[in-house]
Amino acid sequence: MELVVLSVPDCPHVALLDDLLRDVLADRPEVRVVHREVTEHAQAEAEGMHGSPTLLVNGVDPFAVPGSRPSVSCRLFRDEDGLARPAPPRTALVAALTTYGGRTEPPVAGLPPGVAEILRVGGQRRRAPETRGQRAVQQAVLRSFAVAGHPPTADELEVVSAEFSASAAEVLALLHDADFLRLDSAGCITVAYPFSALPTRHRVTQADGVLVFAMCAVDALGIPAMLSTDAEIVSTTADGAEVVVSVLGGRPEADPSTAVVFVGASCETGPAAEVCCGHLNFFASRDGAAGWAAAHPDVPGSILGVGEACELGREIFGSLLA
Repeated sequence: MELVVLSVPDCPHVALLDDLLRDVLADRPEVRVVHREVTEHAQAEAEGMHGSPTLLVNGVDPFAVPGSRPSVSCRLFRDEDGLARPAPPRTALVAALTTYGGRTEPPVAGLPPGVAEILRVGGQRRRAPETRGQRAVQQAVLRSFAVAGHPPTADELEVVSAEFSASAAEVLALLHDADFLRLDSAGCITVAYPFSALPTRHRVTQADGVLVFAMCAVDALGIPAMLSTDAEIVSTTADGAEVVVSVLGGRPEADPSTAVVFVGASCETGPAAEVCCGHLNFFASRDGAAGWAAAHPDVPGSILGVGEACELGREIFGSLLA
């Protein structure tokens, strides 16, 4: 079970929630508790934060009030008498952990819940919110990669963001903070999931001949689904072998036919580019993937067939340009 505490910086109620969690989880050392700070409304939407602090149990907010909207405001919880408190009642927390923490089926079949959350599946998507032109800019960036193989110019993005009375730099900063894309120290786009502006081990050649680089194996498989195109994926495995996947009409065929995909994430917190993209790789065989996983116990994950990984890529990226 994974618990995620979402909060604004310096929220005074986080310490109270942490104390309560330590008490309730005193005999549950296997439970992982992750803290993430949220500073922007767009990030609150992406993360599912309904005020600070928000507790997610395997990706679910068990205390969310029906109809409530994501926000970066202060959050209060109601006790048994209906009084507002800075943390949920102990009995309600225990009930929530029992109800949602015992879930054995992850949001995507065969995928650990913690990994699914990082990938933003099972309710969380990589499609940016519409506010302040974020989705329009995100889609402009993705289309540039698809057509030209690289990010758009600053001037091209200024044209898009100006329609929303914002600068391109402002919108890109929002998308970076919510991990819809990544910027370097100079503000240049280095990642726009599923694309990488820098060469990676995952090369995707679209049916029209445009070559792009993907952040990981699942991203590579998601590109044909997102663009509704056939493609050839050539990927170098962690042990130096090469896997080629032809995606025709949405159906992948791998060479070698024994190829699989390991889908995992480190136990650290941070953007997907840092904590999981390096751990979503093709392997020539299930034995090869299992051997790598055994040698890296700090990277929990699952071994998926190429078809399953293709469905996962479609789940994450298929609607990004809709």
